[in-house]
Amino acid sequence: MKSSCVVNGTKMAVEVVVNARLMGTRLLASGRLLKRVVPLIAFSFTILITIFLIHGLFNQSNRNILFSIGPLHFYREGLLYALHIGCNVLNMLLSFAILVLSAKPSELVEELEKRGFSRRMGYIITSVFQIVPQMTGTMNTITDAQRSRGLETEGSLLTRAKAFLPLISPVVMSSLINTRERAVALEVRGFAAKQKKTYLADRTPHRGDTPITVVLLAMIAAALLWRIVQCL
Repeated sequence: MKSSCVVNGTKMAVEVVVNARLMGTRLLASGRLLKRVVPLIAFSFTILITIFLIHGLFNQSNRNILFSIGPLHFYREGLLYALHIGCNVLNMLLSFAILVLSAKPSELVEELEKRGFSRRMGYIITSVFQIVPQMTGTMNTITDAQRSRGLETEGSLLTRAKAFLPLISPVVMSSLINTRERAVALEVRGFAAKQKKTYLADRTPHRGDTPITVVLLAMIAAALLWRIVQCL
């Protein structure tokens, strides 16, 4: 009886999460961003396959065998639970992709600061979005420099591993130097000043901003309420 209730509850949760995932996919497709998300989803499949293997085989709620592959028995309860977790992971990835790919980080932080968001927190968020592209560009530059000096960077896995080790120190040192230079530049430009900040461009409010904000807040409140009721 308890196992049946767990399975039914998991089925309901999976249906809700799948519908949310389909909504996120439609939003990405409507914004022509779906192709840019494919590598992110493909990378997550390694984690998802591991989740399905672990819970399909060893979940504590496993009772009913769904199918077998040789001596391995995959159970219905564990696979449903793994599907629920997998859909949650994909929902988080798709939500993050919608946020990052549909809005420029600088514009997003600027709008948040206009509404009273902390400048320091805004700078941290902007830095998080910028650090990966910057480090990638720095690594490519250092790789080209090392290759021009005769370092082998292509070939077998062992050769590429040997070429990777000399890159670590220059990339880390370059990141630390860039961080110091950026901190000095911010201080020179009055980042910590208490006066009211002015902005280069002011976005004209759209008449649909308020209704959409109200609807989204209502959906968040409904989701939190539903989650609390499910936990009781």
